[in-house]
Amino acid sequence: MPTALLIIDVQHALCTGQDAVADAAATIANINLLSQRARAARAPVIVVQHEDAGELAHGSAGWQLAAGLDVTEQDVPLRKRGSDAFHQTDLQSMLKMRHISHLVICGMQTQFCVESTVRRALALGYPVTLAGDGHTTTDNDVLPADRIVAHHNATLSNLGAYGVRTTVRAARDIEF
Repeated sequence: MPTALLIIDVQHALCTGQDAVADAAATIANINLLSQRARAARAPVIVVQHEDAGELAHGSAGWQLAAGLDVTEQDVPLRKRGSDAFHQTDLQSMLKMRHISHLVICGMQTQFCVESTVRRALALGYPVTLAGDGHTTTDNDVLPADRIVAHHNATLSNLGAYGVRTTVRAARDIEF
């Protein structure tokens, strides 16, 4: 099953400062493990960057990839403006062109961009492996970040209406 790795929004503004995601360094280390394995297996690594008019403005310091994230010239960049990495981007055509039929997903802002992209991938017929320790977010008014991550790992792995499923695995247990 041809697989691609989607790395979602691992950007400077989300990993630093007062509103930094929880456990950014550990999450980035797990994402780097995944990208090394994907590259070794010659699986495409797609690096998604969110942009908006605020601190994630295209080209700004906040928009840049986070320190410590390993990227190579062979990685495929993808700019997006919405939470869903498929929404008004070339992601679907990129995957079709490469005959990709399975996605491994990781990144930042679990309940926004990671969740939206996982759900769209399922709706489009892609089975997903979600790196359970490869995504993170910030605390909100209801839950701390670790509970948000745990909730989404449980919820996304229990969605069955799409005909394909999400499997949640630790980064160290994901093969390409």
